[in-house]
Amino acid sequence: MALSAEDVIRIGNLARLSLTPAEVAELTDKLGRIVGLVEQLAEVDTENVEPMVHALELQNVLAPDVQVASLSRDEALQNAPSSDSECFRVPAVLG
Repeated sequence: MALSAEDVIRIGNLARLSLTPAEVAELTDKLGRIVGLVEQLAEVDTENVEPMVHALELQNVLAPDVQVASLSRDEALQNAPSSDSECFRVPAVLG
């Protein structure tokens, strides 16, 4: 599928680009080659290829979640500007 200059102008308008005639000619050629490469990829037989989540086999590189220290409820609330016996109290934000 070859791209026409009108296709490139329409794509430029969608991207909010103001293209000069020289840019339209250049992009028509470049985008046409890109579309040709995508068409070439579409011809590859992928019938027996298993779908992959990622191109590389990666393991989780993050450290496991481990609880290091914990405050009691009273310790957590002792420096709060406003609290009741169970929760931090904050000013109302809505209405």
